[in-house]
Amino acid sequence: AIPSPRLARPAGPALAIALLTLTGACSQSSAPQAQNSPAQAKVASAGPVNSAAPPTIVPPPPANAAPATTAADAALPPAGQAIDQATPSPTSAPAPTSVKSAAPYDPALVRLEVLLDRAGFSPGVIDGRQGTNLKRALGAYALAHGQAADGAPTPALWSAITAADAAPAMQSYQITAADEAGPFIGAIPKDYRALAKLSALGYTGPEQELAERFHMSPGLLEALNPGVDFARPGTTLLVAAPRAGPRPYTVARIEVDKSLGQVRVYQANGAVAAVYPATVGSTERPAPSGQFAVAAVAPHPAYFYDPARLTFTPQGASGKLRIAPGPNNPVGSTWIALTVPTYGIHGASDPSEIGKVQSHGCVRLTNWDAAELGAAVKKGVEVDFVGTEKKAGKKKA
Repeated sequence: AIPSPRLARPAGPALAIALLTLTGACSQSSAPQAQNSPAQAKVASAGPVNSAAPPTIVPPPPANAAPATTAADAALPPAGQAIDQATPSPTSAPAPTSVKSAAPYDPALVRLEVLLDRAGFSPGVIDGRQGTNLKRALGAYALAHGQAADGAPTPALWSAITAADAAPAMQSYQITAADEAGPFIGAIPKDYRALAKLSALGYTGPEQELAERFHMSPGLLEALNPGVDFARPGTTLLVAAPRAGPRPYTVARIEVDKSLGQVRVYQANGAVAAVYPATVGSTERPAPSGQFAVAAVAPHPAYFYDPARLTFTPQGASGKLRIAPGPNNPVGSTWIALTVPTYGIHGASDPSEIGKVQSHGCVRLTNWDAAELGAAVKKGVEVDFVGTEKKAGKKKA
């Protein structure tokens, strides 16, 4: 039998912080220990998913507020101003991923993704492209606000979204020396034995770190800042203005929809607190069905592979392995253990793959979405799995 999650307290007054050890169908994970190496400590403090700063909540403007150009918007480069003034049209409405656009991004879709992100209906990675994650986020927003949920930004729905949040979708950001401090790991090894030799699973480089901080795809970051050296402190970037940190909401129940690839979070009164796109299991290794609960939460977890506990073998895995914490760890920024043995909700190293690939039974979110949910959820919160997995792309641990 697989043991349930357990708390173990190391000896000694200097190590009074409890260490959390968990297991998972995707992983066996633990919270980083108090005696982290300096490299691990840097990873644990870098990026938005690790920030303890309180979130900035944008208050809704008066109902008659006009979407006029603000002083902050006027200071942006033309690309930023164009995004902040863009309005979705039938040609920019979210569509299936099979529909491709020749343009690097659609300004109206960038703005729409940012506003949905701030409203708590996450589109996943902000890339300004058509896709199912955006369509489903828009549909969830419509349902929560009593409108038709066909996944299209109708004039009525767009009016509701912008009336609730008229703040600019874009902002300027100046790269600091701290952004370049790392540690960075370069290309991520695919072989798990090579991963296990790294002292920290930090970002690949400054570009990945900055893209994740602002919930953006590297492609959009590059398109908005052509020719920019992301490793040069003092450089000013045009970036998205998503939610500034984990939003403070309460969690009464979590619903994992295997059919839609979506995690929905509800408050005690039944209102939607958050909606996140997710990768949920696979047809070969499905996620569980039924009602479970949160067993424990580990921010910045290490990843432990134990072939005696798990039913899959990652590339290069041989015997037990420990992979250090960090955003490129196989379970990302956060591990939320469930009461069903070996399963959990966790982050992911590549946000563009959420909802596009299969997992080994666990529920994968973007690192920032997993961190927000992990900060809000408590042990014992109900987790309901509904629906059935559909065939997706390639599998990933």
